[in-house]
Amino acid sequence: MTGTQLPPDAPIKVRDPSRLSLALQSDFLYTFRRSPVAILSFAVVTIMVLAAVFAPLVAPYDPFNPSSLNLMNGFTPPMTPNAFSGDTFWLGTDDQGRDVFSTILYGLRISLFVGAAAVLFAMVLGITLGLVAGYVGGWTETIIMRIADVQLTFPAILVAMLIFGIAKGITPVEYRDQMAIWVLIIAIGLSDWVQFARVVRGATLVEKNKEYVQAARLIGRRSPAIMVRHILPNVLSPVLVIATISLALAIIAEATLSFLGVGAPPTQPSLGTLIRIGQGFLFSGEWWILLFPAVTLLALALSVNLLGDWLRDALNPRLR
Repeated sequence: MTGTQLPPDAPIKVRDPSRLSLALQSDFLYTFRRSPVAILSFAVVTIMVLAAVFAPLVAPYDPFNPSSLNLMNGFTPPMTPNAFSGDTFWLGTDDQGRDVFSTILYGLRISLFVGAAAVLFAMVLGITLGLVAGYVGGWTETIIMRIADVQLTFPAILVAMLIFGIAKGITPVEYRDQMAIWVLIIAIGLSDWVQFARVVRGATLVEKNKEYVQAARLIGRRSPAIMVRHILPNVLSPVLVIATISLALAIIAEATLSFLGVGAPPTQPSLGTLIRIGQGFLFSGEWWILLFPAVTLLALALSVNLLGDWLRDALNPRLR
């Protein structure tokens, strides 16, 4: 017997697959690789997020630095040299000579930040109230759910406008522009928590009667610990899907409020603010000031929505 041979009865050691290999072979990534729409949507969202995060490095100009603006560059069409300065801009310039491409990148930062922060706030609030309503029950559940039912009778954008107006009214005048973004986040978040609460409450009603929750009670676990450590991980799948779809709705809500003039301030313009500015020049021939921010908003919202639809199908085996 040579040194490389093993006895017939020697045990064969099999290496355990690594976590990375298991993740790459998961059904989740398999369905992702088989969906061209999900891949394209993910690519678009990723590119926009990276462009927004690294806007100071990607943008060829700082559109909100007054020292870098040249009014002679105003109303320059896309890819056309300016008649006075000779400068060429990819997507043209607006009335103040700001590069439209650069303003879109900086506006994208505000829109994504407001949308993501508003969804996170609504998710935390909705999950908390839904867990409490479903687990505690009684009058607590009745009060929370009736408040949710009343809020559902009003359009979310009207609720956000009402909350934004009240919050802005009680904010001191000298701090209104500084606090406008945070007030906008709270307004959109408070208008969007209901769907999270209703889904989590329904899932909690099912989970709280299962054996693992009863076992946790028998060993002396307190109610907050049971809700957070045992029930919450089992109700997060539908919450993630709702959060993805709500991100697109929150971005559109922010753009709508900013378009109406009650959202982001002019010193921190979002895509909605840029669309409102461009709408004033649409019929005078400067179409690019409105078109490119609107197309960017449409592509972002559509990609996030399509990604959310795929995520819903991927996390629900019954829909495959």
